[in-house]
Amino acid sequence: MDSMNDTGVVAGPASDRTGHTHPFRGLVGTGLIATLAAVVATTLAAALAQAVGVDFEISDGGETIPLSGFAVVTGFFSVVGVVIAVALLRWSARPAERFIWTAVSLTAISFVPPLLAGANTATTTALLGLHLVPAAVMIPTLARSLRTRTG
Repeated sequence: MDSMNDTGVVAGPASDRTGHTHPFRGLVGTGLIATLAAVVATTLAAALAQAVGVDFEISDGGETIPLSGFAVVTGFFSVVGVVIAVALLRWSARPAERFIWTAVSLTAISFVPPLLAGANTATTTALLGLHLVPAAVMIPTLARSLRTRTG
């Protein structure tokens, strides 16, 4: 009677068998930490702008953007950036380069609404600057993370 030796069989996900974590998990983890950093940095920058007199009032007699609004919008679009990075890691041969081009292009497009909002010069300038804060956190962090996962 023949017997089989099962010592080479390991139960569990593929990442456990190889000793490597799945590249998407690491990217998502890095992205979520960067998202938190971007939210904090942008909200603090907006609070600083308010402290020096920027009112964040959109159009004459319009609504004022609350600090929580900066946090929510920054968090949402930062997570969108993480999703784009994950998709590029999955489907692109050069995910880091494609991510940089995509993220920089989307950042440039994000300048359009503040320019069309009808706010005063200080508010418009502050809003443009506040678009750069999360971009300065998210783009290099995710690009670096994509590079380390693709070799």
